[in-house]
Amino acid sequence: MSNPPTLSQAALAVLQQHEPLEKVRLSFDYAKDWESGKITSIGKESPPLRPARPARPELLDPTKMPRRSTGKNGRIALLHAIAHIELNAIDLAWDIILRFSRGEISTEMPKGFFDDWVNVAKDEAAHFKMLNEHLNDLGAQYGDLPAHDGLWEAAIKSSDDILARLALVPMTLEARGLDTAPNTSAKLLASGDKRTAEIMRQITDDEISHVAAGVRWFEHICKIRKIEPIAHFHELLKSRFKGQLKPPFAHDLRARAGMDIGYYDQVS
Repeated sequence: MSNPPTLSQAALAVLQQHEPLEKVRLSFDYAKDWESGKITSIGKESPPLRPARPARPELLDPTKMPRRSTGKNGRIALLHAIAHIELNAIDLAWDIILRFSRGEISTEMPKGFFDDWVNVAKDEAAHFKMLNEHLNDLGAQYGDLPAHDGLWEAAIKSSDDILARLALVPMTLEARGLDTAPNTSAKLLASGDKRTAEIMRQITDDEISHVAAGVRWFEHICKIRKIEPIAHFHELLKSRFKGQLKPPFAHDLRARAGMDIGYYDQVS
């Protein structure tokens, strides 16, 4: 019987897997092994610059993405776009484990850090699976439409600094998803699409905890490094984030994630 992989080896295996549903399966399996104590060692592997990707969808510049249509096709386009985000999010969760650990439990990154990001990876895998199945119910599948690479571009821009990664991905891009969720769900319900609205509600509930993990570990590391977190967050946003945060903000959802209004009201 072979020895279990280290957590870093598990993360690398997910990142090197190009087939989306196999990426989902591996995420579930490795999360279970970590949570049960079968995987105990962090290990140290070199992260790839980019995760493996399937041949489809075609990746376009965000400015060249086609406008979404309405009706059933518009619903498919929305689901496809969110599924693409969730697939990237699986890789981002494993990447933060692989890229920023020193191969061991540490003061800056205690076991709880790894617990949180393994759980995020498991959630994102469940989201992709749920969205892909709903696409299949509508006669479509992931890869049918083009997608953009903006989320991984943010990952590349923050590949050298754990605080930058936490600031850009969970605390900015995922938090922005919380801002858009209420309006999206309301439109879906108004059109009678209760199933897609329910999927969005489930995803939003989980994403609150993901943003909370970002805030928690950003503030934890800032405290250890004796850095003022809100001021440093804005410095990172100014130097590394393309564009500006704009209202409306879902203040209630951000508050549930433990995000102080000072993180985003200065750029509203």
